[in-house]
Amino acid sequence: MKAESLKDEIFCQIIKQLTENSVMYSEEKGWELLWLCTGLFPPSNILLPHVQKFLQSRKHHSLAPDCMQRLQKALRNGPRKYPPHLVEVEAIQHKTTQIFHKVYFPDDTDEVFEVESSTKAKEFCLNISSKMLLKSSEGFSLFVKISDKVISVPDGDFFFDFVRHLTDWIKKAKPVKDGIVPSLSYQIYFMKKLWTNTVPGKDSKADSIFHFYQELPKYLRGYHKCSHEEAFQLAALIYRVTFEEDKSQFIHFHKMMKELIPQDLINELSPDDWKRSIVMCFNQHAGKRQEEAKVMFLTIIFKWPTFGSAFFEVKQTTDPNLPEFLLIAINQHGVSLLDTTTKDIIMTHPFTKISNWSSGNTYFHITIGNLMRGSKLLCETPL
Repeated sequence: MKAESLKDEIFCQIIKQLTENSVMYSEEKGWELLWLCTGLFPPSNILLPHVQKFLQSRKHHSLAPDCMQRLQKALRNGPRKYPPHLVEVEAIQHKTTQIFHKVYFPDDTDEVFEVESSTKAKEFCLNISSKMLLKSSEGFSLFVKISDKVISVPDGDFFFDFVRHLTDWIKKAKPVKDGIVPSLSYQIYFMKKLWTNTVPGKDSKADSIFHFYQELPKYLRGYHKCSHEEAFQLAALIYRVTFEEDKSQFIHFHKMMKELIPQDLINELSPDDWKRSIVMCFNQHAGKRQEEAKVMFLTIIFKWPTFGSAFFEVKQTTDPNLPEFLLIAINQHGVSLLDTTTKDIIMTHPFTKISNWSSGNTYFHITIGNLMRGSKLLCETPL
């Protein structure tokens, strides 16, 4: 809401409803509205002292001090862009001014954190990092998983604004059946997004909860160039993370191969050859704890130029000198084009050379070099 006069009118109408109102239910609803409004936007400078004076005169009411605090935060952080999220509305309707939100982590754990109407994504990330005892929040981001999409929350956005906007956008895109608007549940994830200064062993907590579990699926999908010797070591470490010193599970080795070995390497050796070499490596790591095994795993893949990448399997249709199918890796080095079979890096374009980038649901388009004469790469991707 951009119109100052309309904001002021809302405050005036609510305060009018709360003045000498003998109907308890009406007064109660008025306070709920005032609580929501003070978390969304402040009144104009002209009206502000009158709203503050009203709240000070109603100190006896349980919501007045909280409304005053919310007003101060709205003045400090700026106005919200969207109406309250359902979570905020339900909170005040249930007579609670504290909102707790579940956040999921890559290691399949979750925790509940307090979040306010004025909380921005960066502040939320700092709160999570602090509670999780991480050494730094650098590179971490909140992600909203909704429908079939996972979308990063920009640091400067109000948390509830972003979620509200995203759910509204997806609802509009979904077909309405029999006049019923689809209900959308969402989950909030906290994960590493930028790996620029990530060094295994620097923050064991981050390695254990985030880095290991985010890198493992990419490794098993066969996105990295990996030798057999490295694969033996890494499989032994993955096994140790799962089963610690328990060797008895090697009986089921044939069933668990996909959980230990990259999919592009599995058929290069017989199951017995894989098992023999992996067990040998496992014995070399005797006594190592799960957390140590995670750091050892990360230390090996950290040496690869594709560590910490976001990968995309694409079909390119513009450059006849490149293979039709490519694996694209985006990391701190820039945008790398990989051969889908050998995983060799064909070329890397540093971000300084990328002059334009656009994307849609099933494609993205990159311009490398001069905007007019630079080379263009159009890629189709299911991701």
